Amino acid sequence: MKIGFVGLGVMGAPMGRHLVQAGHEVAGFNRSPDKARDWAAATGGRFAATVAEAAGGAELLVLCVGNDDDVRQVTGEGLSHLAAGAVIVDHTTTSAKVAREMAGLATGQGSAFIDAPVSGGQAGAENGQLSVMAGGDAAALARVEPVLMSYAKAVKHMGPSGSGQLTKMVNQIAIAGVVQGLAEAVHFAQSAGLDTDAAYDAISKGAAQSWQMDNRWKTAARREFDFGFAVDWMRKDLGLVLDEARANGAHLSLTALVDQFYSEVQSMGGSRWDTSSLAARLQDRTPGR
Repeated sequence: MKIGFVGLGVMGAPMGRHLVQAGHEVAGFNRSPDKARDWAAATGGRFAATVAEAAGGAELLVLCVGNDDDVRQVTGEGLSHLAAGAVIVDHTTTSAKVAREMAGLATGQGSAFIDAPVSGGQAGAENGQLSVMAGGDAAALARVEPVLMSYAKAVKHMGPSGSGQLTKMVNQIAIAGVVQGLAEAVHFAQSAGLDTDAAYDAISKGAAQSWQMDNRWKTAARREFDFGFAVDWMRKDLGLVLDEARANGAHLSLTALVDQFYSEVQSMGGSRWDTSSLAARLQDRTPGR
């Protein structure tokens, strides 16, 4: 398939690489041209100097950018350059509102827009193990799903436009609560004078087990946060969640509280720390530390 890929950051670059390795013709664009040139040189993809060039004649346009405004801009710049009947798949985490707007815009020009945020982080992108939650036209998604499986382990259609973004919000709500619980558990273990590695061994095979525990307990206990999904991005996502909750009437007391805790982490200089850095605001209060 002829594909345009816009946004070659820590997630997009490996996703685009998987597409090239699967045999697709991929043109990559990034707002920092050097990143796109380096990506093209490393993968065998084609460098695109503009969004329009990346989208030119493409049957599939994949977006992995920053926020609602980026999606609006890129979709507007690329839409008219796509092949007839093309599909836009947006992996950006955005509001459900912008997903619905872009779906309407794309439909009006004979294309389809699928909101398809992902879960799995940088490691999932590198290893081709992302989970994709998708909203939009089911037939359009079915056409491109085999392509998306180049970097995904699962693609789930959740309903009409915006449903993928709403499902990603559910994902972030669940993660926020789990990470805060993990931070408090590590803090308690350290305050009690326990060996945190031994505590992990004791509880990680029971009901407390989670991905966050398996991947972030030991690093959080060592106060290592320079990797993974950044606090700034999590606060962006939780802001989308809380805006949607105000609109639909959902009561998200814990999510709102954790969002405040992340603002404290930002004030500590942790804007680019991993989300498990919720532990850092408690570790300063741990006896003997």
